[in-house]
Amino acid sequence: MKKFMILSMAIFLGVLLAACGNASNSDADGEGKMKVGLAMNTLNNPFFVDLKEGAEDTAKEEGIELIITDSQGDPSKQLSDVENILQKNPDLLILNPVDSDAAAQIVLIANEQNVPVITVDRQAAGGEVVSHIGFDALKSGNIAGTFVAEALGGKGKVVEIQGILGTNVGRDRSQGFNDHLKGMDGIEIVASQSANFDRGEALQVMEDILQANAEIDAVYAANDEMVMGALSAIEAAGRLDEIIVIGTDAIDPALDAIRESKLEATIAEPPFFLGREAIHTAIKILDDEEVEEMVTLENTLVTEENVDEIKTR
Repeated sequence: MKKFMILSMAIFLGVLLAACGNASNSDADGEGKMKVGLAMNTLNNPFFVDLKEGAEDTAKEEGIELIITDSQGDPSKQLSDVENILQKNPDLLILNPVDSDAAAQIVLIANEQNVPVITVDRQAAGGEVVSHIGFDALKSGNIAGTFVAEALGGKGKVVEIQGILGTNVGRDRSQGFNDHLKGMDGIEIVASQSANFDRGEALQVMEDILQANAEIDAVYAANDEMVMGALSAIEAAGRLDEIIVIGTDAIDPALDAIRESKLEATIAEPPFFLGREAIHTAIKILDDEEVEEMVTLENTLVTEENVDEIKTR
């Protein structure tokens, strides 16, 4: 009986140790997987869908758990979204702000919980951000201004359709455009109005501007969603041949419009690469590697001459 009890105890201990070993390996696997929150400002826009897909594809490649939320363009919802993400104890937060000023409060909340923050595309106006991933919006505006000035030979009437001026991207693209055209006596900006980076709003804004201005030589829209809305209005008015149009972002519909000779140009700021770079930067931060405070990707003018050479993924 005594031998039987000793043997039974040995078997029990062996099973217990094996189970503990398996549990330990499982825990180690769980601890080794990084968890990253991605708070998107909206997914009702091809640019931000591509950004999300770039982050998703890269996270999958790197074995990272990605928690994605869609704030639907609402700053208060984005705050709530991030609070929910933080309850899941992420290792890092990637924030694509709805509004730069409102994003400051979100960053501060993450700071209080010692969760490092990366911003992508749009910056936050406050709080401690480890790194910002984006394009040079001032440069994009400047490229657009240069293109318009050269296409018009330094003379003509120009319309600017602005983005969300509560974001650094919206402000900087407008500033870069206007800074280049400032002082050119032959160029007159006959209308400058925000359509909030929205295709439907841009369609309506452009319709109103076309009705109010019999002569328009060029249109600059601060993103391609707005340029597609503006193009629809211009084409419906039968004025496509008389107006030079340029957008920004190089989303697929804009590239197709260039191939169809409806759109003269856009500025490539491929969002897929923003998402990819955000994940790569997150990995570096969580591995205690040094990262740049500002990671600026290259932007490029796209016309019919190079439209088929541009890589967007």
